[in-house]
Amino acid sequence: MEGVKHIVAVASGKGGVGKSTVTVNLALAMAAEGYRVGILDADIYGPSQAQMLGVGEGVRPQSAGENRFKPLEVHGIQAMSMAFLADIREPMVWRGPMVAGAFQQMLTQTAWGDLDYLFIDMPPGTGDIQLTLAQKVPVDGAVIVTTPQDIALLDARKGIEMFRKVNVPVLGVVENMSLHLCSHCGHSEPIFGEGGGERIAEEYETRVLGRLPLTMAIREQVDGGRPTVVAEPQSEVTTTFRDMARQVVEQIRGQQPDGPEISFGD
Repeated sequence: MEGVKHIVAVASGKGGVGKSTVTVNLALAMAAEGYRVGILDADIYGPSQAQMLGVGEGVRPQSAGENRFKPLEVHGIQAMSMAFLADIREPMVWRGPMVAGAFQQMLTQTAWGDLDYLFIDMPPGTGDIQLTLAQKVPVDGAVIVTTPQDIALLDARKGIEMFRKVNVPVLGVVENMSLHLCSHCGHSEPIFGEGGGERIAEEYETRVLGRLPLTMAIREQVDGGRPTVVAEPQSEVTTTFRDMARQVVEQIRGQQPDGPEISFGD
């Protein structure tokens, strides 16, 4: 991955927990901290980053030489997705090896340029794409997204175990939909339970990077192509995402080996 300093996978083990929403806002928060950032949408069957970033249908990446593409520039970050290369209404009726091959092509044939961080929005599960990523490029760490209820934690555990098996450090857990905030009265309620992120973080000796509410605004913003970090840069949710971004940087810097120790004899 020439020019890409760090690769971070954002995964969940299951769908429907807001992993793509976390990915795009975390990437934008990292860019707001001054880093050069890209997103690779690795969900070949159900890519969603095009809509979340506000990229219209029919927008295609330009060529960057033989068998290479320039990523699209959106909201100050670079992005590549299968949605940029194919009709999003057409289902990808492909077997596993074809999906893994398409992912590998997007990963290695995109002219990313100089990036500090490339975030990879992983598909649900622990299959071909996850293994391809671990085998083909050095991944600095994984962020696990879950909701608090036990049924989501079952799959989050599988995601953590999978990354451990391929020697990818887990940087932390994001607990999404921690509380439901009513847009009319402001009442908050833990409709998916409480403490799930903390329990799984403690179990696997990692940290809770942050907790996010379930709100109408977050959903409307990503559906409209202006994620929260862009739409409401001063909001509490954006502050949470920026704090998560700083923790990711801190974790990765902590994993970097020190330089050689030099001692001088008498």
